[in-house]
Amino acid sequence: MDRRTYVKTGAGVLAGGLLAGCTGGGSGGQESTTEADGDSGSDSTQTDAATTESVVPSNVVIGSDIPYRPFEYETTSGELTGFDVDIAAAVFEDQLGVDYEFKATSFDSIIPSLNNNNFRIIMSAMTINDERAEQVDFSDPYFTAYQTVIVRDDGEITSKADLQGHPVGVQKGTTGATAAEELQTEFDGDLDIKSYDQISGAFQALINGQVDAIINDNTVNAEFANDRDDVVFLEGDGAAAESDQEAPPYLTLTVENYGIAFRQDDDEFRERVNEALAAIREDGTYDEIYSEYFSG
Repeated sequence: MDRRTYVKTGAGVLAGGLLAGCTGGGSGGQESTTEADGDSGSDSTQTDAATTESVVPSNVVIGSDIPYRPFEYETTSGELTGFDVDIAAAVFEDQLGVDYEFKATSFDSIIPSLNNNNFRIIMSAMTINDERAEQVDFSDPYFTAYQTVIVRDDGEITSKADLQGHPVGVQKGTTGATAAEELQTEFDGDLDIKSYDQISGAFQALINGQVDAIINDNTVNAEFANDRDDVVFLEGDGAAAESDQEAPPYLTLTVENYGIAFRQDDDEFRERVNEALAAIREDGTYDEIYSEYFSG
């Protein structure tokens, strides 16, 4: 199987054992041969095998909002790539010795889809926050991001205050949308929030003049802005500087950490993934992947 297998259908139910949290392959568990009261013990054997398999499935199906460059996106040849994709390869294929595949899913429905057993985990540049933690459990953080603002270079917005009264684009269900809502409250409601199913729709709206700014993750905004001469980051101090972090040279509305999301009954698998994340940090793999997609 190609290490970047990409399941393009974003809806529906996965077949076979995944519905029960299992996906094929040998369990590696030791079978019991003890009989009691004339019972062969086969039920116990099957339970032991299923439990072992459920800890680390032989094929990990990953829910993800695609495209979200540079974290997960398709190349011109149709290959799925990105920071999250390479981290998945390092964690699941290299460390845990299992296959993985990505399943495209709308971000605003991705947590319900996880909890409906449509896939095993979420890797989708997902920020760890209290609201989501009520519905899923997160891995240890594996990336730090900021909510930022990009605008057209020839526009009239040059500061955060200038956003008041203007239309601002966000992606549905994201912390960028939450940051926009908080800014709307700060402006006593005087901010027009335009929501899009995918961030690419918001970017296109900015170019077309349908919105005057985009609020979104810094790395994704940078991926878009760096390819254009007419889009820039909004400058100013913000959350990063206020939290005594080394602030990037643009306005930061929030400081956030990404995590891999698991169903709340999947503690053993989550622990194994955390061990694998720690291992790729220790052996330098994480830094190699990071340097491929991000500067500095």
